[in-house]
Amino acid sequence: MRTAVSVPPITVGADHVRSFGILSTFPPTSCGIATFSAALAAGLIADGSSVDVIRCGLPPDVEDVLVVASLADGPQSGRSASIDALNSTDVVIVQHEYGLYDGPDGESLLEVIDAIDAPIVVVAHTVLSEPTPNQQLVLERVCAAADAVVVMTETAKVRLFTGFDVDHTKVSVIPHGAATPSAARTSDAREVGGTPRVLTWGLLGPGKGIEWAIESLAELSDLDPRPEYVVAGATHPKVRERHGEAYREMLVERAATSTVPADVSFDDTYRDLASLTELIESADVVVLPYDSREQVTSGVLVDAVAAGRPVVSTAFPHAIELLASGAGIVVPQRDPVALGRAIRSVLTDPRLAASMAAEARRLAPELAWSAVARRYSRLADQVVASRQSVRS
Repeated sequence: MRTAVSVPPITVGADHVRSFGILSTFPPTSCGIATFSAALAAGLIADGSSVDVIRCGLPPDVEDVLVVASLADGPQSGRSASIDALNSTDVVIVQHEYGLYDGPDGESLLEVIDAIDAPIVVVAHTVLSEPTPNQQLVLERVCAAADAVVVMTETAKVRLFTGFDVDHTKVSVIPHGAATPSAARTSDAREVGGTPRVLTWGLLGPGKGIEWAIESLAELSDLDPRPEYVVAGATHPKVRERHGEAYREMLVERAATSTVPADVSFDDTYRDLASLTELIESADVVVLPYDSREQVTSGVLVDAVAAGRPVVSTAFPHAIELLASGAGIVVPQRDPVALGRAIRSVLTDPRLAASMAAEARRLAPELAWSAVARRYSRLADQVVASRQSVRS
């Protein structure tokens, strides 16, 4: 088992650029971890490091310039090239999610990690409160092989400490990053007296709870002007592969046949970062109606807060934690009445909406990808120094 030693951060000399290898899915793959890795890579490069990405999952027709190898290039050649690429970097960042890698609960990752000689930072995106025995074993072995482990919330750290056998000294909390708008753009510049906009965005699939948000609009029956509810995002590729567009079609049918006093629109247009930020900033309230009680990390939640938008969310762990200081309202899962009343309170109480937006803007700087990338760089300094101290 590798043991990390806590030491003060060291400064990389001017003659050496810190190099990172990132093992992950990556754009144009449509998934949250791919988006996370691309943003982290950009932040690390902006901070003065170099980044090589090793893709897990099938490569696209046109590969990103940062991707230097793929685990899917072949059972032996692809794996060998990927290991060589990772070992040529100073620090390897491994994105861990059970569904990213082959084998039961992604256990093929264990063989890859065992072949990596460079210091390893594991980012644990999912920490379950009730894992299966194999899920527990896989994550414990991944953490044991790492020099450092990153989780993104205090809730995830508590779960990791209480439910898994891990070295507590390895674990750090670094928040999920967000593309924060400039100060000028975070002011409430939306049209006064215009149509209120309620927004949910992200990849669609069962468990997103959007059906409850549609039903919740019945609580807004007396509002004038009538609000619009925008659901933005394509169906998750894995959901589409297995079930087609059944979930989206169910939502469209429900919106069309309901008597909700709002215009519901579905938009699966691809948006780059600038257009997505513009969409988020156009919202009077962002709604996260998720069914899950397990989710310890949500990039959508972080982006909404970083954009200074009031949030209404169901009570999944990351929302409970991030919104506790007043940037949003948390309601029970699968409760459209509670959800609608919370949305109504934001749309009808300007002082409440303004205070929520102000608290979101207060939280935004520490969520910026630039700040998050610097924390990963400092952690890299620590694990490299730890390795060097052990060797000396």
